[in-house]
Amino acid sequence: MKSNWRNKMWPANLLLAAGAAFSGAAHAVNDLPGGPSVRQLNLPIGVTKISQEQHFLHTVMMVLCTVIFVAVFAVMFYSIWKHRKSVGHKAANFHESVVVEVIWTIVPFLIVILMALPATRVLVAQKDTTNSDLTIKTTGYQWKWGYDYLKGEGEGLSFISTLDSSQRAMSNAGARGDMPDDYLLKVDNPLVVPVNAKIRIITTANDVIHAFAVPQLGVKQDAIPGFVRDTWFRAEKVGDYYGQCQELCGKEHAYMPIHVKVLAAADYTAWVDAKRKEAAAKQDDPTKVWTLPDMLARGEKVYAANCAACHQANGRGAGPIKALDGSPTVLDADHQKQLHVVLNGQNNGAMPAWKQLSDTDIAAVVSFTKNAWSNKTGQLVQPSEVLAERAKAK
Repeated sequence: MKSNWRNKMWPANLLLAAGAAFSGAAHAVNDLPGGPSVRQLNLPIGVTKISQEQHFLHTVMMVLCTVIFVAVFAVMFYSIWKHRKSVGHKAANFHESVVVEVIWTIVPFLIVILMALPATRVLVAQKDTTNSDLTIKTTGYQWKWGYDYLKGEGEGLSFISTLDSSQRAMSNAGARGDMPDDYLLKVDNPLVVPVNAKIRIITTANDVIHAFAVPQLGVKQDAIPGFVRDTWFRAEKVGDYYGQCQELCGKEHAYMPIHVKVLAAADYTAWVDAKRKEAAAKQDDPTKVWTLPDMLARGEKVYAANCAACHQANGRGAGPIKALDGSPTVLDADHQKQLHVVLNGQNNGAMPAWKQLSDTDIAAVVSFTKNAWSNKTGQLVQPSEVLAERAKAK
């Protein structure tokens, strides 16, 4: 009976497999300027001197290796064919040849030197972060990037960059239908820099190892917790350039894009001014007393931007991610328990620390979780409580 059922089902399975194979046509995307190209096999030439030198170096090395490969195997196969036993050749019996040994020692040495000199020059240039016009610290979080402008125009600015929520929704829905060319590369807050300025990037991480990489800019640097590394770039063309975390950092690794927006000097100055005004407008007074409706409205936005990726929009979690709906910690009238977890994390980083959020944002998101879904506690957490909990941790 089972055999007959399988015989009847295999045409349907074949059709399903064929449909899956050709369904890519429905999801076709175009080349993304400043980002990946369709069926891209080689390195991008890029818009920095370093990226262009990397491309040239890669091409030269590939040609050199191909020439060596072809030459060595051509000689080997010619010798095997020419001196085969079937045409009467007999194996020679001889000892070492000084001339041959000198040749096969000197020639590889010269090849290595020929390859090492330009590679070393490019590698040293990649690490020369002196005389930078702008210094930005990039911090890897699970799973987003934090940018702090430490030196130069824009000094003092700080913000978090996460995957655009609309694209996360597309992914959760199975990425059906026509997808945008920047699918899983669009963020809410891109890293903005001026054109023709030397940008020093300092990398570190808050939880696990990440890697800040933007191919078009020729930069790739690991971000390691407890360590500070640096790299640099100088974009020579205005535009948008995309990258991703290139170190496997957890289940949301694929949702950690990088968007670098390069602006003309005047446009960058205008962006800095606008960003300062925006930051000033968001600077909340931690002593302000909020009403529950206002706090819940703000908390819902904070939760969607920072928490829903792991705990889900319905608060039920997934796999090792604990549910917030019905959680004893969330329902507890002692607010300090949940605030401690949010500020400091738990389970060895599985739940990351969220100290980078403002006191008001943390109070809002905690209040939201205490009143969302089935958690109708009516509890309200004020920013002053978060401020007090921060003080305890110091």
